[in-house]
Amino acid sequence: QVQLVESGGDSVMAGGSLRLSCAASGYTYSTYCVGWFRQAPGKEREGVATIDSLGTTTYADSVKGRFTISRDNAKNSLFLQMNRLKPEDTAMYYCAAAFCATVAQRLRVTPLRAPAFSYWGQGTQVTVSS
Repeated sequence: QVQLVESGGDSVMAGGSLRLSCAASGYTYSTYCVGWFRQAPGKEREGVATIDSLGTTTYADSVKGRFTISRDNAKNSLFLQMNRLKPEDTAMYYCAAAFCATVAQRLRVTPLRAPAFSYWGQGTQVTVSS
């Protein structure tokens, strides 16, 4: 059974940094596309950054140049380094995964689109104060 557990959320001042982590278990991590999504109160869940099984990354325009997604397949882990945080980054952040071992599977997983990802963690809260 696929399990994803996020950690690293906190309350910080604007301009600060946080590093989110997602520990995965229950599957061959390297064959999955993974990513970070976030949802603020009253808003839809949106893609923040995703990385496929080949290491190709995609970022939302709102975080480009500030956030960096990375994965460590040996440790079944996903990370999101968030720098120069803004109040509008405040949200619950979720780790997600989708099986994409083959080319066809990888092409079906549209980066940053939540419905393309089958497995989700419980989330970690990030609050940025001005």
